[in-house]
Amino acid sequence: MRDTLLRLEHTIAQRADAAPDSSYVASLFARGRGKIAQKVGEEATEAIIAALSGDRADVTAEAADLIFHLMILLRDVGVSLDDVLAELDRREGVSGLVEKAART
Repeated sequence: MRDTLLRLEHTIAQRADAAPDSSYVASLFARGRGKIAQKVGEEATEAIIAALSGDRADVTAEAADLIFHLMILLRDVGVSLDDVLAELDRREGVSGLVEKAART
């Protein structure tokens, strides 16, 4: 799985500065962070709706769309997959309640 995400991160990086008409990814970057964030929100909503419907195939497809668009947003704000994985590693073994309380 990590290899798949790293390949996707690389592809997104390659397309980030390309001509907007050359790829969907390039067109999102050209439209700016607001549009990218909007797409993440839309995909999250679609994933929630799919989960509530109980259709595994729809959940899988919508989760893939959500991860894809989130990775575009991460690239736009300068956060790498390694940054996210390091944060997950940091939280491993820590109660979610304790971790959340530490953020406030």
